Amino acid sequence: MIARKFDLVVLLACLTLLGYFGWHAFYGPRVFDRMERLKANAAELDFSHAKIVKQRERLDQRVGLMRPAAIDPDMVDELARSTLEFARKDELVIMTATDPKKP
Repeated sequence: MIARKFDLVVLLACLTLLGYFGWHAFYGPRVFDRMERLKANAAELDFSHAKIVKQRERLDQRVGLMRPAAIDPDMVDELARSTLEFARKDELVIMTATDPKKP
């Protein structure tokens, strides 16, 4: 009789643990579909990373034009005119809301 009660207690304990872990598998913080959400988040971050890399490459190219070893005169002229708002008397300057060349 005591052995039968012990078996029943062990069975109930095992079922309780199985139910506990089963509930957490479907409703807990680390559920089965979390991997899908993580993959979607990773894809979004990869897209954002690619966009930032392209932007950095554009900026590196612009900075490369201003290096002392190989200064591009057109780049210096563009920067001076945009920063100082300088124009000659025979030039017409049209100001726009955004500059498409700037990131």
